Amino acid sequence: MKRLQNEFSSMVNRGLDRHLRLAVTGLSRSGKTAFITSLVNQLLHVHSGSRLPLFSAVREERLLGIKRVPQRDLGVSRFTYDEGIAQLYGTPPAWPTPTRGVSEIRLALRFRSNDSLLRHFKDTSTLYLEIVDYPGEWLLDLPMLEQDYLSWSRQMAALLQGQRAEWAAPWLALCQQCDPLAPADENLLAAIAQAYTDYLVRCKDQGLHFIQPGRFVLPGDLAGAPALQFFPWPVLHHYSDSQLAQADKHSNLGMLRQRFDYYCANIVKGFYKEHFVRFDRQIVLVDCLQPLNSGPQAFNDMRLALTQLMQSFHYGKRTLFRRLFSPCIDKLMFAATKADHITGDQHANLVSLLQQLVQEAWQNAAFEGISMDCAGLASVQATESGLVDYQGQSVPAIKGHRLEDGQPLTVYPGEVPARLPGNAFWEQQGFHFDDFRPRQMNIDVPMPHIRMDAVMEFLLGDKMR
Repeated sequence: MKRLQNEFSSMVNRGLDRHLRLAVTGLSRSGKTAFITSLVNQLLHVHSGSRLPLFSAVREERLLGIKRVPQRDLGVSRFTYDEGIAQLYGTPPAWPTPTRGVSEIRLALRFRSNDSLLRHFKDTSTLYLEIVDYPGEWLLDLPMLEQDYLSWSRQMAALLQGQRAEWAAPWLALCQQCDPLAPADENLLAAIAQAYTDYLVRCKDQGLHFIQPGRFVLPGDLAGAPALQFFPWPVLHHYSDSQLAQADKHSNLGMLRQRFDYYCANIVKGFYKEHFVRFDRQIVLVDCLQPLNSGPQAFNDMRLALTQLMQSFHYGKRTLFRRLFSPCIDKLMFAATKADHITGDQHANLVSLLQQLVQEAWQNAAFEGISMDCAGLASVQATESGLVDYQGQSVPAIKGHRLEDGQPLTVYPGEVPARLPGNAFWEQQGFHFDDFRPRQMNIDVPMPHIRMDAVMEFLLGDKMR
């Protein structure tokens, strides 16, 4: 009986549009854990000092109370909110440990509706907010569902330029020892797959974002499984299409193809069927600043990753995504993080750059009935902005403590390009930003932030009217 009551209550809450499942993802090092920790922290402190003037439910004093409640899906890891708070408010403060895999946290937000129809039924309403954190690398895998093994291999081989080619050298050397048409050698394939995984991990560690397959760098409980022991064949041009077509399932190529197909059918599809179909809203976090620091290859790699990622949100009636998963996401936000790492006069440029990065992908996608926005934010504001005297002039600057050694630092990082940077930007590049640690904070005071309230209004505001 209790279970039936819970199911009925959940159905009623959905019917009254009072249940919201918010998915949070982002490219590597974009600050997902800090974002979720700050979001929960701002809500829990809504009556004790939160600065949320752009969040209408708070501004109009209709948000009456918030509490954490147990999550419904007991098979998903609990988001490590308390651990993150301990790190952020510690001495010295530190950024939260990044999460690996899927995790979630659930909140109940009690509010007074300004909808006359709903007020007729009851004085207050409750929005049950489920915040789900999952790796952006997993989202990048979705386009693999539209490829076969050989076409995917060609795409991966085309990436082997510049530093990628250098980092891939050990893997490529092992591939030379493998005849794709010879009988399958599992030990050899496992060794080459490990070399390919090492290459992907190197790309990730060096700040590149387009990593496929995503599970290779975040394997979880699949570590060591044959499902992750495949790799793209990098020298397909040495063989004719007819030769490759003749490779049977007992050959090296046949086994690689079989494992690729298994990965797509069971791991990629499995994630979307288990989690993605239930998401109502999605925010994608992007760190645009680190690629600007790293150079054109890192920046173009981030752009490619965003283009691939946007394919996951095709909403045309005939797209693969809709056919497979029937998604219900009706709002999508892209947010450029670390806005506190640049001066205030560059915030508009940061948002403009993000809009440019996703514009091409938006044009190629058939979005239907989905509201989209771009924003710049700092989940936890680590710096203070102001003016400093430089050669007799006042110039904008930011002040904080450098992450690597905790030393105080006052700096003007430079100008963020408002449009996609061309050769002139890279040749005359004067942009450099340092990573900052969180500022020392009082545990009784909510975290300082930049524009978290605007993000909350876009993602939650219409559900609390």
